[in-house]
Amino acid sequence: MIVEDDDSIREIVSRVLEDEGYTIRIANNGVRGLEQFYLTLPDLIVLGVKMPEMDGWEMLERLREISGCPVIMLTVFGSTDDIIRGLELGAGDYLVKPFGVQELIARVSAVLRRMNALT
Repeated sequence: MIVEDDDSIREIVSRVLEDEGYTIRIANNGVRGLEQFYLTLPDLIVLGVKMPEMDGWEMLERLREISGCPVIMLTVFGSTDDIIRGLELGAGDYLVKPFGVQELIARVSAVLRRMNALT
């Protein structure tokens, strides 16, 4: 699942991951992201931070109250403090915009491999 308010980023990430064979669900903010999560129970969430209604930080906090679903943060906030915040809130990885699509694919694969190794 992709939760991102930027239409162009959401489209790029969707297209890239669909081309890799993943089934994609999308939401444009954290409120809709949580709704989609409950409906679809995705294997992984690519989560933006700066969004209307509910930002990615809050969505991640709420998600961690109910699920260990892996999350990759995708954001322009690339300071060490921001990265640490995301990881401490429970993100499995953190990718700073702009990003390379091959790096995104590699990170998605790595996070899913780690999750599969735990099950």
